[in-house]
Amino acid sequence: MGTTTTLTASDGHTLSAYMAGAPDAPRALVVMQEIFGVNHHIRAVCDGFAADGYRVVAPALFDRAERDVELAYDAQGVQTGLRLRAAIPADRTLLDVVAAADALGGGKVGIIGYCWGGTVAWMAAAQTSAFAAAIGWYGGGIAAQNALVPRCPVQLHFGETDGSIPLSDIAAIRAAHPDVEILTYPNAGHGFGCSERDSFNAAATQLARIRSLAFLGRHL
Repeated sequence: MGTTTTLTASDGHTLSAYMAGAPDAPRALVVMQEIFGVNHHIRAVCDGFAADGYRVVAPALFDRAERDVELAYDAQGVQTGLRLRAAIPADRTLLDVVAAADALGGGKVGIIGYCWGGTVAWMAAAQTSAFAAAIGWYGGGIAAQNALVPRCPVQLHFGETDGSIPLSDIAAIRAAHPDVEILTYPNAGHGFGCSERDSFNAAATQLARIRSLAFLGRHL
């Protein structure tokens, strides 16, 4: 089990964050939330990586618009999450992401994000120098930012039946970034890695997690 801490971004904004893992863990990882906040699922993800030997932190990105946000996986939660996301400029979000990386101390730091967080991880890989490796799971906004050039190795995971990320988007990302490892999963929809969502796919989640840990192990 982790603890809640407070981070300070370079512009002076303070935000809460969930931190897990031993302070002397050999690897460091920033976990990026979905549009549902740093909720039970994201905390569980952090605890899982901590059990794998990572020092982990998940910054509460919504704190710039509204604090203590934990949304349910339903239509209202989606609407609220989208509204909060739209209220925060992307460059301010990246300041919070870098603050999270800084909180993990020196050495190499990785980043992994889910849903909105997958897109944020992509942006952080290209627009900051804070990370040695980046992973995105079903980042729906990546194709729209296909012109970004990552500064570190990137691995992306997509479900082949994701109604919000068409296969044509995945193909466009692959064509523009041949050095990015892009992995797809049959019969997997959006949010396939969250056991609290109807789209959960246990087999795809297990394989994507194994691949993610192997990727992080190679680069951190």
